Amino acid sequence: MKIKFIGRKEFLNKLKKQVDTDEMSFSLIYGRRRVGKSELVKETLRCANEKSIYFECKQVAEESNVASLSAIVSDVMGLPKLGYTDIESLLDYIFKLAVNEKLILVLDEYPYLRESVKGLDSILQSLVDRYRESSKLKVIILGSYVEIMRSLLEHSNPLYGRVDLTIDLKQMDYYESALFYPEFSPEDKVRIYSVFGGIPYYNRLIDDKKSVRDNMIDLIASSEARLENEVSMYLSAETSKIINANEVFEALARGYSRYSDILSQSHVSSGPTLIDVLDKLIKMEVVVKTAPINDPNNKRKAGYQIADNLSLFYYRYIFKYLSQMKIMDSSVFFSKYIEKDFEENYVPHQFEEICKQYLIRENKAGNINPVFEKIGKYYYDNPKEHTNGEFDIVTEDELGFAFYEVKFRKAPVTKSMVENEIAQVDATGLKCYKYVFFSRSGYEEMDFDNVVKIDIKALFD
Repeated sequence: MKIKFIGRKEFLNKLKKQVDTDEMSFSLIYGRRRVGKSELVKETLRCANEKSIYFECKQVAEESNVASLSAIVSDVMGLPKLGYTDIESLLDYIFKLAVNEKLILVLDEYPYLRESVKGLDSILQSLVDRYRESSKLKVIILGSYVEIMRSLLEHSNPLYGRVDLTIDLKQMDYYESALFYPEFSPEDKVRIYSVFGGIPYYNRLIDDKKSVRDNMIDLIASSEARLENEVSMYLSAETSKIINANEVFEALARGYSRYSDILSQSHVSSGPTLIDVLDKLIKMEVVVKTAPINDPNNKRKAGYQIADNLSLFYYRYIFKYLSQMKIMDSSVFFSKYIEKDFEENYVPHQFEEICKQYLIRENKAGNINPVFEKIGKYYYDNPKEHTNGEFDIVTEDELGFAFYEVKFRKAPVTKSMVENEIAQVDATGLKCYKYVFFSRSGYEEMDFDNVVKIDIKALFD
């Protein structure tokens, strides 16, 4: 059964353009595991008219990789068994094959092959330079080790300047993710995205004929669930300091975002160790560093947050209560440890991030006038009252600041709530020319010249 390809139109078009050219091309695609790199390439190949050699590199010796790739080449090209024993000779042969006809070579999980072949980057560089004018080969290399793949683009790497197309594949946003589960209501789409985020692999597992609760229990919140060990396995594969990573994630999941708070709330041994762990998690794209838009260089006001929704959910609800989950009925476990906090605190907070993504989508599409140049938190400080804090979503454009308030509540937003929010903003000294409200449940009748009201349904139109 063919899997329907969803989203990624921009990247699909870019990759198709490279494949369709008559000249040789070299594309590099990287991103964290499960983010959809392989499926993007496979969809490109399904649409291409050229023969393609797709090889998933393995963590084995060079000879084993050469034997496996040779067998695929023979099969695709209709050739007798090849006798190559080293990767350089085999790759040279593939480049030569493409002198007479267009051919696509995909090396998936390139870092594995790179690990087993000393100087592979130099070998590939030499072949690209040698055959740039004569071969029609389309080389596509993929990798999940983001740090390694990025290093291929650095000035010190032999492949520097040889890559025609680079794709840093990120998680899908809330809108593209919701295309995987179209039957859910807008409210339930928000709930599902809050848990499973923008990873296509996770989203393909969601059954929109089941309730949100049942999907959560079946996939993550029960013993032996499909994704029960997903987060821990991913971290273990990417970092050797799993204990420190667990400590940091637990602190972040409890709402501690400042460096000093993470250090005091975790059992990480020292400040330098914490910095190393945070840097690693940022490079893995599971943690992001944030700063207020009105004071971006102030290190004291910088914060950290979990950027992967499944990891956030896991450390907030599963990791802490693993022992209980193993011995309890899954429905009872969900009701006791997840249900109330999930609905009252977790989802409303995640709804803020979704609304922020919506604003960025609309801004890129030219639907916000004037276009904003900054979006993020706004830090305020009132020395007279000895108060400070942050507004979660503020934008800045040529007219000034716009303030956004997000409400994921059962009842409509009232006129008095709007007035109170505006008064609170004004009290901090932040002057806004526009106030925008997002609501799950609509609005009471009200009329303000400088207030924009957005309903949750608009986010998915």
